[in-house]
Amino acid sequence: MKINRSILNKILFFIAIFVPTFNFFELTILVWSFLFLITIKKAYSKTIFKITIPFLVIIIAAIVISFLHNYSFYLKIRDIVYLSKPILGLFIGYNLFKNDKENPYETIVKCGVWLASFHLFLVLFALFFKGAFTVREIRDYAGYFNDYEVYVLIILIFYKKFELQFTKSKIRLYIAILAISSFFYLARTNFIQFLILYIVLKGWFKLNLKTLKAMFSILLLSGISYFAIYQYNPKRNGDGIDEFLYKVKLIPIEAFSTKINRNDWKNFNDNYRSYENITTIDQLSHNKTLFFGEGIGSQVDLKQKVYLGDKEMRYISILHNGYMTVLLKTGIFGLVFLLFSIFQFSIFKIYKSSLEKNTNEIFFATALFLIISNWVFLGLYNLLDTKVILLGFLIAYKNQQAKLQ
Repeated sequence: MKINRSILNKILFFIAIFVPTFNFFELTILVWSFLFLITIKKAYSKTIFKITIPFLVIIIAAIVISFLHNYSFYLKIRDIVYLSKPILGLFIGYNLFKNDKENPYETIVKCGVWLASFHLFLVLFALFFKGAFTVREIRDYAGYFNDYEVYVLIILIFYKKFELQFTKSKIRLYIAILAISSFFYLARTNFIQFLILYIVLKGWFKLNLKTLKAMFSILLLSGISYFAIYQYNPKRNGDGIDEFLYKVKLIPIEAFSTKINRNDWKNFNDNYRSYENITTIDQLSHNKTLFFGEGIGSQVDLKQKVYLGDKEMRYISILHNGYMTVLLKTGIFGLVFLLFSIFQFSIFKIYKSSLEKNTNEIFFATALFLIISNWVFLGLYNLLDTKVILLGFLIAYKNQQAKLQ
């Protein structure tokens, strides 16, 4: 029995975005490597190479710099795998795009709906069979965040822009599934991502009186909401939504604190991401490696053991902050290339159809989001990130449209 190539590609695309939900990085890399090998194309566009070159430069620079140090072989290999993740994901997404007449966004949406449905099943399982009623417990069972689902939710909200041919009843059903699922990740970055994508797709980045009013209203509403949460003073380990609101309260200070009391566990825990950043810069400055970093295999000495996930660790190779992770491995030199990689997603200008124009807006919104995402959640280097597959898929679509023009 011969399987239609287009259907097979859609199945493989779903597998690629589904596997990271297990939060088992070795499995993700194994499956992604296999998918890459079985979908290699004979030819690639210049665009996909331009997008991936900055990530490749970072890897090569980190390898070269590591020759000046004596790190364990295991740490070196692990770092190479981590730093290769964006390249691997972009190429997989690119390889799985099939040049057929179907709207590429229909494939993206269908996969997103299946993914969200699975997540909702896990949420219900956690609530009714495991008695999980705190933010931490729900996320432990059902997952910590999912950028891909937020993209799909936005695409469905603006379904006319993306020329989706689903019935209105299906659109409403899909939006409900994606909205509920996205909410139950209870991830602050996903809420920020949704807001950025919505603003860009709504056209509010074009400066005029109407958009200025809209932006002012959003800022005012955000300020009032934050003030209300601050006044409510949610509890650190409160029941239900309290724990999530406590994390929202920490947003302005969590990653930007400069004074952290290591002897006060509450203060240390609330500002831990800032502590990682400060410790990294202090270490690089002390070792005089700020410009070129310390290469693959390098680690940051946290000066004390801390619980990260289910392990107690003092030395860490990958930080929460994507900028600091690259700074540790390749210094300011590599950081410039990381910033350039973000910039590249914002410069897709050429288009002839409204669908292409809106695809450009997806890339532009992604660039804006990556500025924030790299600071708080590793950006495309995050172990659970699947939007990199979607981006590679859309780059292939852009390449196909360029050939038709």
